Amino acid sequence: MTDVPVSGNKRAQPAAGGRAAARKSRKKPKRKGLRILAYTTAGVMVLAAGGIGYVYEMLNGNIKHAPLFAGTSGDAGHEKPDAFGRTPINILVLGSDTRATAEDCQIGGDCSDGGAGANADVEMVLHVSADRSNATVMSVPRDTVANLPGCTDTQNHTSMKPHRDIINSSLQYGPGCTVAAVHQLTGIPIDHFMMVDFGGVVSMSNAVGGVPVCVDNNVYDPDSHLKLKKGNHTLQGLPALEFLRTRHGFGDGSDLGRTVAQHMFIGSMVRQLKSAGTLTNPAAMLSLANAATKALTVDDGLNGITNLVNLGDDLNKVPTNRITMTTMQNSPDPTNPARVIVAPAAKNLFNAIINDASLTNGDGSKSSAAASATSTANPDDSSAPAPAPTSAAAPADGGAAKSEIAVHVKNGSGIAGRAGDVADALKAAGYNSGTAATNAVGTDETSEVTYTAGREADAQEVAASVGLPASAVKPGDGSGITLVIGKDWPSGTTFGGSGGGSGSGSPAAPAPVNTQAALSNSDAQTADDSSKCAQVSTQDTVKLNGVGMNPTQAYARSPSVPDSAN
Repeated sequence: MTDVPVSGNKRAQPAAGGRAAARKSRKKPKRKGLRILAYTTAGVMVLAAGGIGYVYEMLNGNIKHAPLFAGTSGDAGHEKPDAFGRTPINILVLGSDTRATAEDCQIGGDCSDGGAGANADVEMVLHVSADRSNATVMSVPRDTVANLPGCTDTQNHTSMKPHRDIINSSLQYGPGCTVAAVHQLTGIPIDHFMMVDFGGVVSMSNAVGGVPVCVDNNVYDPDSHLKLKKGNHTLQGLPALEFLRTRHGFGDGSDLGRTVAQHMFIGSMVRQLKSAGTLTNPAAMLSLANAATKALTVDDGLNGITNLVNLGDDLNKVPTNRITMTTMQNSPDPTNPARVIVAPAAKNLFNAIINDASLTNGDGSKSSAAASATSTANPDDSSAPAPAPTSAAAPADGGAAKSEIAVHVKNGSGIAGRAGDVADALKAAGYNSGTAATNAVGTDETSEVTYTAGREADAQEVAASVGLPASAVKPGDGSGITLVIGKDWPSGTTFGGSGGGSGSGSPAAPAPVNTQAALSNSDAQTADDSSKCAQVSTQDTVKLNGVGMNPTQAYARSPSVPDSAN
């Protein structure tokens, strides 16, 4: 599922139960809701509930923690700072189908193995921009087949070797292993994780007095036990968990349809928190905080109520209509159609998050960045048109055509991968195919373009293409045209865009992102959208007495089974 702020995290987590075999999920949030979500899931509610010492200690003692990264090599990645030195926040939100307690077994945990390690029913990357003006929640289907990294779980003293499997199985070796797997799959830096179990979803839905949902037809999924009539319902306790976990009730009966329903649930929970006045009611806040923290496991960097409160403050700054909930683009696994693999187009969405590009405009509409992030086009396909880098000034006259200019791009920023990204952007903009990243010696404070005798006009052309001022063009000793990326250009493919420096002390404008490309085929929605009902599957996704049928037919043929809610 998904969820943007902290609170959404918790709800989304309970998706489907079961072992590491095959499934998927996602989620959704709202403006003050972002803060509300943060409060719910993180226990930030403690502030509003009063700073009484024993309450603080109780909630602090509830929280479990574990190392952020459990990979046997590398790390969880590093954020790119913007022109002011601010960095975005990426949180991996996990919903665990743990079988650690008898209660968890009773409400859907797979206890057939006697309580072995849990799988991740929900995996969402919550991205909060460096300036805290927007957020993106990207769900990773739990049945995504990927190359998993080697991991060591220091708490349970288990380890796994690199191998190919569904990504949710990585949680059997601890949340730090799932952090390593998601980072390796997407390239997105992961700063923190938050994990919630089934029991937490049940207790939290009770604490808020139920969550309103809508289904567009009668639905019965014998596997999750969700049974609802067409229309509106308020779910709490086990029915809330059944809704979040139903795999066969919505969409095409897969984890993808379930993720969309989870996004709706999370958005509704945020609206419910606001309308019910939960955050202004000390008793309700304490109940919610207690439920949330008891079910919460975080990385060591988030351990403690104070750290969670600070995170909640950051999340609170994001308007609801600028929280985009989406699902990683995927396609069926050729070797097993019940599973999925990452679609090439997903790189658009990954890059949008990595480069801190907003998928909404200030008014909540999709940005040009979102088009790129959701595009079905493969960003590595040279036949696909790519937006040219924006220019800071008109190109110089008298130079050669771009197709005749090969640029040597050197990375002096100290941030890995910068030269390759800029070189690719230049080639996409029409520069000679000989344009390539080259090794740099040490780091450089400022970015510049150097040239050999007679090629100043070509150098000015390159500077204009990447947004560098004319003053950055200088004679050089090397051969041809060399573009040096300095520390003043920490991210993006244009200087002064997506966190790059502007050279004037003014904040850099975010690099334009093709919103349509980034969000296409990703079931995107914003956290403030309350108009949708979960789409009940019309396919034969469930079975009764061994007979396949759709969930609406199953509802009609099961009059003796009580509805989950009125």
